[in-house]
Amino acid sequence: MTDVSVPQTTRADWTSDQEPRWCPGCGDYSVLSAMQLLMPTLGVRRENTVFISGIGCAARFPYYMNTYGMHGIHGRAPALATGLAVSRPDLDVWVIGGDGDMLSIGGNHLLHALRRNVKLKILLFNNQIYGLTKGQLSPTSEVGKVTKSTPMGSVDEPFNPVSVALGAEATFVARTHDMDRGHMQEMFRRAWEHDGAAFVEIYQNCNVFNDGAFAAITKKDKRKSMLIDLEHGMPIRFGDNNERGVMMGADGQLRIVDVDDVGVGNIIVHDERADTPTLAFALSRLAAGPFLPTPVGVYRAVESPEYAEQVSRQIAFSQEISGPGDLDALLRSRTLWEVS
Repeated sequence: MTDVSVPQTTRADWTSDQEPRWCPGCGDYSVLSAMQLLMPTLGVRRENTVFISGIGCAARFPYYMNTYGMHGIHGRAPALATGLAVSRPDLDVWVIGGDGDMLSIGGNHLLHALRRNVKLKILLFNNQIYGLTKGQLSPTSEVGKVTKSTPMGSVDEPFNPVSVALGAEATFVARTHDMDRGHMQEMFRRAWEHDGAAFVEIYQNCNVFNDGAFAAITKKDKRKSMLIDLEHGMPIRFGDNNERGVMMGADGQLRIVDVDDVGVGNIIVHDERADTPTLAFALSRLAAGPFLPTPVGVYRAVESPEYAEQVSRQIAFSQEISGPGDLDALLRSRTLWEVS
Protein backbone atom coordinates (compact mmCIF):
# COMPACT_ATOMS: atom_id res chain seq x y z
CA MET A 1 0.00 0.00 0.00
CA THR A 2 1.29 3.47 -0.90
CA ASP A 3 2.37 5.55 2.10
CA VAL A 4 0.84 9.03 1.66
CA SER A 5 3.48 10.49 3.99
CA VAL A 6 6.31 9.57 1.62
CA PRO A 7 7.88 12.62 0.00
CA GLN A 8 7.64 12.80 -3.76
CA THR A 9 10.70 11.60 -5.63
CA THR A 10 11.98 11.61 -9.19
CA ARG A 11 14.10 9.23 -11.21
CA ALA A 12 17.18 11.17 -10.12
CA ASP A 13 16.45 10.35 -6.46
CA TRP A 14 16.54 6.62 -7.26
CA THR A 15 19.69 6.85 -9.39
CA SER A 16 23.00 6.29 -7.60
CA ASP A 17 26.25 8.13 -8.30
CA GLN A 18 27.73 5.01 -9.92
CA GLU A 19 28.08 4.92 -13.70
CA PRO A 20 26.41 1.80 -15.15
CA ARG A 21 29.06 -0.52 -16.56
CA TRP A 22 27.45 -2.71 -19.16
CA CYS A 23 28.36 -3.16 -22.80
CA PRO A 24 26.95 -0.39 -25.01
CA GLY A 25 23.54 -1.47 -26.25
CA CYS A 26 22.98 -4.08 -23.51
CA GLY A 27 19.35 -4.72 -22.61
CA ASP A 28 20.21 -4.23 -18.93
CA TYR A 29 20.19 -0.46 -19.47
CA SER A 30 16.56 -0.62 -20.55
CA VAL A 31 15.56 -2.67 -17.50
CA LEU A 32 17.40 -0.27 -15.17
CA SER A 33 15.73 2.72 -16.79
CA ALA A 34 12.29 1.14 -16.41
CA MET A 35 12.92 0.48 -12.73
CA GLN A 36 14.26 3.95 -11.96
CA LEU A 37 11.26 5.53 -13.67
CA LEU A 38 8.80 3.24 -11.90
CA MET A 39 10.00 3.67 -8.32
CA PRO A 40 8.85 7.30 -7.85
CA THR A 41 5.32 6.25 -8.85
CA LEU A 42 5.04 3.56 -6.15
CA GLY A 43 5.05 5.95 -3.21
CA VAL A 44 7.76 4.07 -1.32
CA ARG A 45 10.84 5.17 0.59
CA ARG A 46 14.36 4.54 -0.69
CA GLU A 47 15.48 3.57 2.82
CA ASN A 48 12.81 0.85 2.90
CA THR A 49 13.85 -0.60 -0.45
CA VAL A 50 16.56 -3.21 -0.97
CA PHE A 51 18.03 -4.79 -4.11
CA ILE A 52 19.92 -8.07 -3.66
CA SER A 53 21.80 -9.80 -6.46
CA GLY A 54 24.11 -12.72 -7.12
CA ILE A 55 26.88 -12.82 -9.73
CA GLY A 56 26.62 -11.87 -13.39
CA CYS A 57 26.08 -8.83 -15.57
CA ALA A 58 22.58 -8.25 -14.19
CA ALA A 59 23.94 -8.54 -10.64
CA ARG A 60 25.50 -5.07 -10.87
CA PHE A 61 21.99 -3.65 -10.62
CA PRO A 62 22.12 -2.77 -6.88
CA TYR A 63 25.06 -0.43 -7.48
CA TYR A 64 22.95 1.76 -9.76
CA MET A 65 19.88 2.09 -7.53
CA ASN A 66 20.06 4.74 -4.79
CA THR A 67 18.69 2.34 -2.17
CA TYR A 68 20.09 -0.24 0.18
CA GLY A 69 21.54 -3.20 -1.66
CA MET A 70 23.80 -6.20 -1.56
CA HIS A 71 25.91 -7.88 -4.23
CA GLY A 72 25.93 -11.45 -2.98
CA ILE A 73 27.65 -14.60 -4.18
CA HIS A 74 26.77 -16.74 -7.17
CA GLY A 75 23.20 -18.03 -7.09
CA ARG A 76 22.55 -17.16 -3.45
CA ALA A 77 20.52 -13.97 -3.87
CA PRO A 78 17.13 -15.65 -3.17
CA ALA A 79 18.53 -17.20 0.02
CA LEU A 80 20.04 -13.93 1.24
CA ALA A 81 16.84 -12.10 0.38
CA THR A 82 14.73 -14.68 2.22
CA GLY A 83 16.65 -14.03 5.42
CA LEU A 84 16.15 -10.29 5.10
CA ALA A 85 12.47 -10.53 4.15
CA VAL A 86 11.68 -12.80 7.10
CA SER A 87 13.53 -10.64 9.63
CA ARG A 88 12.37 -7.32 8.16
CA PRO A 89 8.92 -7.83 6.60
CA ASP A 90 8.49 -4.04 6.46
CA LEU A 91 11.01 -3.78 3.61
CA ASP A 92 10.49 -4.07 -0.14
CA VAL A 93 13.04 -6.68 -1.19
CA TRP A 94 13.91 -7.04 -4.88
CA VAL A 95 16.05 -9.93 -6.15
CA ILE A 96 18.07 -9.51 -9.35
CA GLY A 97 19.78 -12.30 -11.27
CA GLY A 98 20.46 -13.78 -14.67
CA ASP A 99 19.47 -17.12 -16.17
CA GLY A 100 22.86 -18.61 -15.30
CA ASP A 101 22.96 -17.20 -11.79
CA MET A 102 19.43 -18.19 -10.77
CA LEU A 103 18.79 -21.35 -12.76
CA SER A 104 22.19 -23.03 -12.48
CA ILE A 105 24.01 -22.81 -9.15
CA GLY A 106 21.10 -20.82 -7.69
CA GLY A 107 18.28 -23.01 -8.96
CA ASN A 108 17.66 -24.67 -5.60
CA HIS A 109 17.44 -21.33 -3.76
CA LEU A 110 15.04 -19.94 -6.35
CA LEU A 111 12.70 -22.93 -6.09
CA HIS A 112 12.48 -22.76 -2.31
CA ALA A 113 11.90 -19.01 -2.23
CA LEU A 114 9.00 -19.51 -4.64
CA ARG A 115 7.43 -22.55 -2.96
CA ARG A 116 7.61 -20.88 0.46
CA ASN A 117 5.93 -17.78 -0.93
CA VAL A 118 8.42 -15.39 0.62
CA LYS A 119 7.51 -11.78 -0.12
CA LEU A 120 10.23 -11.14 -2.70
CA LYS A 121 10.13 -9.46 -6.09
CA ILE A 122 12.38 -11.68 -8.20
CA LEU A 123 13.52 -10.40 -11.61
CA LEU A 124 15.27 -12.97 -13.80
CA PHE A 125 17.16 -11.45 -16.71
CA ASN A 126 17.18 -14.14 -19.41
CA ASN A 127 19.61 -13.66 -22.29
CA GLN A 128 20.12 -17.41 -22.89
CA ILE A 129 23.89 -17.14 -22.41
CA TYR A 130 26.58 -16.56 -19.79
CA GLY A 131 27.52 -12.95 -20.52
CA LEU A 132 29.88 -11.98 -17.69
CA THR A 133 32.16 -14.98 -18.30
CA LYS A 134 32.16 -14.35 -22.03
CA GLY A 135 29.67 -16.52 -23.83
CA GLN A 136 29.33 -20.01 -22.40
CA LEU A 137 26.19 -22.18 -22.47
CA SER A 138 23.53 -21.25 -19.91
CA PRO A 139 20.57 -23.27 -18.53
CA THR A 140 18.24 -21.50 -21.01
CA SER A 141 20.40 -21.84 -24.15
CA GLU A 142 18.66 -23.74 -26.93
CA VAL A 143 19.59 -27.25 -28.08
CA GLY A 144 22.33 -27.05 -30.72
CA LYS A 145 23.69 -23.76 -29.39
CA VAL A 146 27.34 -23.35 -30.33
CA THR A 147 29.28 -21.59 -27.58
CA LYS A 148 32.78 -21.58 -26.13
CA SER A 149 31.78 -24.43 -23.82
CA THR A 150 29.76 -26.32 -26.47
CA PRO A 151 31.79 -26.01 -29.71
CA MET A 152 29.84 -28.87 -31.33
CA GLY A 153 26.46 -27.59 -30.20
CA SER A 154 24.58 -28.05 -26.95
CA VAL A 155 22.78 -31.34 -26.25
CA ASP A 156 21.14 -29.94 -23.08
CA GLU A 157 17.39 -29.37 -23.00
CA PRO A 158 16.92 -25.79 -21.76
CA PHE A 159 14.87 -24.63 -18.81
CA ASN A 160 11.72 -22.63 -19.45
CA PRO A 161 11.89 -20.13 -16.55
CA VAL A 162 8.13 -19.50 -16.45
CA SER A 163 7.44 -23.24 -16.41
CA VAL A 164 9.99 -23.70 -13.62
CA ALA A 165 8.35 -20.99 -11.50
CA LEU A 166 4.86 -22.38 -12.06
CA GLY A 167 6.10 -25.88 -11.26
CA ALA A 168 7.34 -24.53 -7.93
CA GLU A 169 3.79 -23.27 -7.25
CA ALA A 170 4.82 -19.61 -7.43
CA THR A 171 1.85 -17.38 -6.64
CA PHE A 172 2.83 -14.66 -9.14
CA VAL A 173 4.52 -15.37 -12.46
CA ALA A 174 4.96 -12.98 -15.39
CA ARG A 175 7.08 -12.45 -18.49
CA THR A 176 8.16 -9.24 -20.20
CA HIS A 177 10.98 -8.06 -22.48
CA ASP A 178 13.55 -5.27 -22.60
CA MET A 179 12.20 -3.69 -25.80
CA ASP A 180 9.01 -2.41 -24.16
CA ARG A 181 9.60 -0.11 -21.20
CA GLY A 182 5.90 0.40 -20.51
CA HIS A 183 5.23 -3.33 -20.35
CA MET A 184 8.22 -3.89 -18.05
CA GLN A 185 7.00 -1.19 -15.69
CA GLU A 186 3.53 -2.69 -15.56
CA MET A 187 4.90 -6.17 -14.78
CA PHE A 188 7.24 -4.76 -12.11
CA ARG A 189 4.36 -2.81 -10.59
CA ARG A 190 2.17 -5.90 -10.49
CA ALA A 191 5.02 -7.82 -8.85
CA TRP A 192 5.47 -5.09 -6.24
CA GLU A 193 1.75 -5.14 -5.43
CA HIS A 194 1.73 -8.91 -4.89
CA ASP A 195 1.77 -10.12 -1.28
CA GLY A 196 4.07 -13.10 -1.70
CA ALA A 197 6.80 -14.38 -4.02
CA ALA A 198 6.60 -12.60 -7.38
CA PHE A 199 8.65 -13.93 -10.30
CA VAL A 200 9.18 -11.94 -13.50
CA GLU A 201 11.20 -13.30 -16.42
CA ILE A 202 12.67 -10.59 -18.66
CA TYR A 203 13.77 -11.45 -22.18
CA GLN A 204 16.99 -9.39 -22.23
CA ASN A 205 19.30 -9.05 -25.20
CA CYS A 206 23.05 -9.65 -24.86
CA ASN A 207 24.24 -7.83 -27.95
CA VAL A 208 27.82 -9.11 -27.61
CA PHE A 209 27.50 -12.84 -26.99
CA ASN A 210 23.92 -13.66 -28.05
CA ASP A 211 22.64 -10.75 -30.09
CA GLY A 212 19.12 -11.03 -31.46
CA ALA A 213 18.12 -14.07 -29.40
CA PHE A 214 14.57 -12.70 -29.08
CA ALA A 215 14.43 -10.50 -32.19
CA ALA A 216 11.99 -12.84 -33.96
CA ILE A 217 9.30 -11.94 -31.44
CA THR A 218 10.33 -8.62 -29.81
CA LYS A 219 11.24 -6.44 -32.80
CA LYS A 220 8.67 -3.68 -33.14
CA ASP A 221 7.37 -4.96 -36.48
CA LYS A 222 7.02 -8.50 -35.08
CA ARG A 223 5.26 -7.91 -31.77
CA LYS A 224 1.63 -7.91 -32.89
CA SER A 225 2.01 -11.19 -34.73
CA MET A 226 4.40 -12.88 -32.29
CA LEU A 227 3.64 -11.63 -28.78
CA ILE A 228 0.45 -12.87 -27.13
CA ASP A 229 -0.59 -10.33 -24.50
CA LEU A 230 -2.26 -12.07 -21.58
CA GLU A 231 -5.12 -10.09 -20.07
CA HIS A 232 -7.16 -11.49 -17.20
CA GLY A 233 -10.76 -12.26 -18.10
CA MET A 234 -10.24 -11.73 -21.82
CA PRO A 235 -10.05 -14.22 -24.72
CA ILE A 236 -6.42 -14.94 -25.59
CA ARG A 237 -6.13 -13.34 -29.02
CA PHE A 238 -3.34 -11.64 -30.96
CA GLY A 239 -2.34 -10.49 -34.42
CA ASP A 240 -2.72 -7.21 -36.29
CA ASN A 241 -6.50 -7.51 -36.06
CA ASN A 242 -6.76 -10.07 -33.26
CA GLU A 243 -7.36 -12.63 -35.97
CA ARG A 244 -5.47 -15.40 -34.18
CA GLY A 245 -6.19 -17.01 -30.85
CA VAL A 246 -5.40 -19.84 -28.45
CA MET A 247 -7.73 -22.82 -28.24
CA MET A 248 -7.66 -26.03 -26.23
CA GLY A 249 -8.10 -29.17 -28.33
CA ALA A 250 -9.98 -32.33 -27.42
CA ASP A 251 -6.66 -33.81 -26.29
CA GLY A 252 -6.21 -31.03 -23.74
CA GLN A 253 -3.36 -29.39 -25.67
CA LEU A 254 -3.31 -25.68 -26.47
CA ARG A 255 -3.09 -24.66 -30.12
CA ILE A 256 -2.88 -21.42 -32.04
CA VAL A 257 -5.81 -21.09 -34.43
CA ASP A 258 -7.49 -18.60 -36.74
CA VAL A 259 -10.41 -17.13 -34.82
CA ASP A 260 -12.65 -17.10 -37.90
CA ASP A 261 -12.13 -20.83 -38.34
CA VAL A 262 -13.18 -21.85 -34.82
CA GLY A 263 -15.31 -18.96 -33.54
CA VAL A 264 -14.61 -16.57 -30.69
CA GLY A 265 -16.50 -18.80 -28.26
CA ASN A 266 -13.84 -21.50 -28.59
CA ILE A 267 -10.94 -19.18 -27.73
CA ILE A 268 -9.64 -19.66 -24.18
CA VAL A 269 -10.34 -16.88 -21.69
CA HIS A 270 -7.27 -16.11 -19.60
CA ASP A 271 -7.67 -16.64 -15.86
CA GLU A 272 -4.58 -15.53 -13.94
CA ARG A 273 -6.41 -16.18 -10.66
CA ALA A 274 -7.18 -19.86 -11.22
CA ASP A 275 -6.57 -21.94 -8.10
CA THR A 276 -4.30 -24.37 -9.91
CA PRO A 277 -1.50 -23.40 -12.33
CA THR A 278 -2.68 -25.87 -14.97
CA LEU A 279 -3.70 -23.37 -17.64
CA ALA A 280 -0.80 -21.06 -16.87
CA PHE A 281 1.63 -23.96 -17.25
CA ALA A 282 0.06 -24.98 -20.57
CA LEU A 283 0.47 -21.39 -21.78
CA SER A 284 4.12 -21.42 -20.73
CA ARG A 285 4.64 -24.45 -23.01
CA LEU A 286 2.80 -22.95 -25.98
CA ALA A 287 5.99 -21.75 -27.69
CA ALA A 288 8.91 -24.14 -28.12
CA GLY A 289 11.23 -21.12 -28.13
CA PRO A 290 11.34 -17.36 -28.78
CA PHE A 291 10.77 -17.84 -32.49
CA LEU A 292 7.07 -18.77 -32.24
CA PRO A 293 4.09 -16.78 -30.91
CA THR A 294 4.87 -16.37 -27.20
CA PRO A 295 2.65 -15.29 -24.29
CA VAL A 296 3.80 -12.27 -22.28
CA GLY A 297 2.20 -10.64 -19.28
CA VAL A 298 0.90 -12.14 -16.04
CA TYR A 299 0.48 -15.91 -16.20
CA ARG A 300 -0.60 -16.38 -12.59
CA ALA A 301 -1.52 -14.12 -9.65
CA VAL A 302 -3.16 -15.85 -6.69
CA GLU A 303 -3.34 -15.25 -2.97
CA SER A 304 -1.67 -17.62 -0.52
CA PRO A 305 -0.28 -17.26 3.03
CA GLU A 306 2.97 -15.31 2.97
CA TYR A 307 5.99 -16.98 4.57
CA ALA A 308 7.37 -14.22 6.82
CA GLU A 309 3.92 -13.49 8.21
CA GLN A 310 3.45 -17.14 9.15
CA VAL A 311 6.90 -17.36 10.76
CA SER A 312 6.26 -14.17 12.76
CA ARG A 313 2.95 -15.58 13.96
CA GLN A 314 4.66 -18.77 15.14
CA ILE A 315 7.33 -16.82 17.01
CA ALA A 316 4.74 -14.60 18.70
CA PHE A 317 2.70 -17.63 19.75
CA SER A 318 5.78 -19.40 21.08
CA GLN A 319 6.75 -16.38 23.17
CA GLU A 320 3.20 -16.08 24.45
CA ILE A 321 3.12 -19.62 25.81
CA SER A 322 6.78 -20.07 26.75
CA GLY A 323 8.15 -16.59 27.29
CA PRO A 324 11.24 -15.11 25.66
CA GLY A 325 13.74 -17.61 24.31
CA ASP A 326 16.88 -18.47 26.29
CA LEU A 327 19.81 -19.14 23.98
CA ASP A 328 22.06 -20.29 26.82
CA ALA A 329 19.48 -22.83 27.95
CA LEU A 330 19.02 -24.01 24.36
CA LEU A 331 22.74 -24.64 23.92
CA ARG A 332 22.76 -26.74 27.09
CA SER A 333 19.47 -28.55 26.53
CA ARG A 334 21.11 -31.70 25.16
CA THR A 335 23.96 -33.96 26.23
CA LEU A 336 27.30 -32.22 25.87
CA TRP A 337 30.67 -33.76 25.15
CA GLU A 338 34.07 -32.39 26.05
CA VAL A 339 36.64 -32.89 23.33
CA SER A 340 40.16 -32.79 24.67
